[in-house]
This record gives sequence, C-alpha cells and structure tokens, in this order.
Amino acid sequence: MRVGKSTFLTLFAVASLLLLSACQPSGQQPLQKWQHAIEGAYAADIANDGKLSASSSIHHGISLWDLEKNALLFQWSQQQDSADNLVLAIDIADNNSHVLTASRENFALWNATSGQSEGYWRVRESSIRDIAVANDGRFILIGKGNGTVVHVTPATGRRLEFLGHSEKINSVDMLPNGRIALSGGNDFVAYLWDTQSGQVIYRFNHPSRVTKVALDHHGRYAFTADSKKQAHIWDLKTGKLVSSLKYTNRQEVFSSVQFSKDGQLLVTGAPTRKVSVWDISSGERRSSFRVSPRDDIRPAGAVVYSVAFRDNSHILTQSSSGYAELWQINQ
Repeated sequence: MRVGKSTFLTLFAVASLLLLSACQPSGQQPLQKWQHAIEGAYAADIANDGKLSASSSIHHGISLWDLEKNALLFQWSQQQDSADNLVLAIDIADNNSHVLTASRENFALWNATSGQSEGYWRVRESSIRDIAVANDGRFILIGKGNGTVVHVTPATGRRLEFLGHSEKINSVDMLPNGRIALSGGNDFVAYLWDTQSGQVIYRFNHPSRVTKVALDHHGRYAFTADSKKQAHIWDLKTGKLVSSLKYTNRQEVFSSVQFSKDGQLLVTGAPTRKVSVWDISSGERRSSFRVSPRDDIRPAGAVVYSVAFRDNSHILTQSSSGYAELWQINQ
C-alpha cells in the first residue's frame, strides 16, 4: 500500500495545509536522482527490494523502470482520458512478478517479466480507494469507497467481500502470499483479517479516521496511522502494540510506509515531501529529509508516493514530482 495508494488530489490538499506547520528536516541531498515523469506523476510504487519502480503520468502512461540500471522496461496504456479516470494507485508484487494499477473505476494486472496484460476489470457500485497484489498476481485486494474490501482470485474469478468496515476504505495491504489482509477506513478502525474466510484476526482501534495501513512483507509487523496524532506498530503474531511513532507536530500524515528487511527500521513518506526513518522498537525518529519538488511548482510541494530500503544504509523514494531518488540513511 503502498503508496500512492490514496488519490493524488486528496494528498496534495493535505500537503498544502501541512507545509505551513511541518518542522523542517535537514537539507540532505539525494545521492542520485532520476526523472521518470516529465510533468509529475499521479501514482508510483517501488518494489520491496528496491529493484523496480512503476509510475503513472498523463504523458507517459504507466512506466516500469529498472532502478538498478535506470532503464525503462515497459510502458503500458490504461485509459486515462479524464480527471476521473487517472491511474491513482499502483502496487508491485513482493517477488516483482506483477504490477497492479487502478483508476477510480477500473484496475489492470500486468506481467512485469513479459510486459503483457493479464487482465482488466471494472468495479461495480463504488470507486476504488486502494489496491494490493500478491506474488505471481495470484490475488488482488481492492479497497472501495462504500466500505467493502474485495479479495479477488484472477485465475478462478473467486471474490470474497470483507464487510467489517462501516465507512469508506482509505488504505489496504496484503502479505505476499495473499492470505492475510490489513484494511483501514473512516470508521476509526483497522482490521487484520483472513482472506480465505473473511474472519477478523485483530482489530486495531484509533481515535480518528485510519488513513494509512501497511504490512511488513516478512509477516512480523503491521502499521496503522490515523488522521490526528497516532501511528502504531503492532506485532502480527500477538496483536500487541510494539511502539507508537513519537513526533511533536500537531499531526503527521503518511502517504507511504516500508519496513526494513532486518526488522529494525521503518521508513515513512508524507504528502509534505518529508521522509522519516524510525526505530521500530522505540518509535523514535532517527532522521528525516525532503524529496525534490518539481522545478515549476510553487510552493515547492510533492507527495511521497513510495519508499523502500535498498539496503540497511540507503533508501529509495518516488514522488509526485516525477523523480525517483536514492538517499543515504543518517546513522
């Protein structure tokens, strides 16, 4: 859930409000910067291992990049002929096999090895709010504006609707095997649930709308954050609280989240260009910096759509500015 998994317009509106009050992190510069969308992107995702990235823009369609070589692998066309039909959500499978893309009304599955389309679907009744895809494209997760979360098996057409939420879904994620899902919505609740039975495993309560959820792809942790001042890391085995992120701002909103491979660090991106590295065990912020904005945008804003650890010392980011960037983690 990646990120970028909420709409660009919503995140940009939040960014405009928060830019005035957010504390200024250090002026750290990226080690490398690559332009993947000339006039900015509407959505983007970086693979969990940092090897691939995918972005959506009006001029380039959907582009899949090899980040190690900064080489364009494929360009895909999903109808983006109006503001209501832009591709606003992208998710790359944990094993880099497939890419899932979605507008408000439809979603498409792409093979990241062959570049071929493996399906195109239109949703019924309500708009798409967020998406996730399992390894090998075996399962697809769709969070919708009517409060339902749909788990789809493309090979068989099986659909399971999770009806635990009572209001709009804001964020979803799924383990690489597709068996466990996490969803958060405007009903102040995040649910961890079994995608085969639809049964709730854990319920995580918040005092306001749950705006972002994420799962550690190794199955150790869950992340849930609300619209006010609570962001928590939970133990997936016990459902107990591991830590709460500690920040002094009146509020922080997160647009992207990723756990490190060694399970010690968390990196978050925000609609205010801000990227932060956190200690999982304590919830303390270790460092922060801001991604590059577009040169032609004033004030200088950008939504951080996706973050990923290249290794224990480097982070990759992709934002609405159209740039993918490599950063050194301050130890």
